[in-house]
Amino acid sequence: MSQRTKNANLYAQRITISPDICHGKPCIRGLRYPVEMILELLSSGMTTDDLLADYEDLERADIHAALAFAARLSQVKRMQQIIS
Repeated sequence: MSQRTKNANLYAQRITISPDICHGKPCIRGLRYPVEMILELLSSGMTTDDLLADYEDLERADIHAALAFAARLSQVKRMQQIIS
């Protein structure tokens, strides 16, 4: 099984999208933790262990799934800058 397939399986099991939860934003297991929030916290310098300590219902695999989901979303053919 390729790494891409493993990552897809990981986030398919852990990332949920429901119009009834967080306005349809991708969330961790329906727990109302948007993937966006997890990524922002990680990019601000929090570690996985920090997140796990602060949010007791999160699991290490949830954070890995959020990262895999973001990596998949960033796989685009081309980006074009919008000039305003």
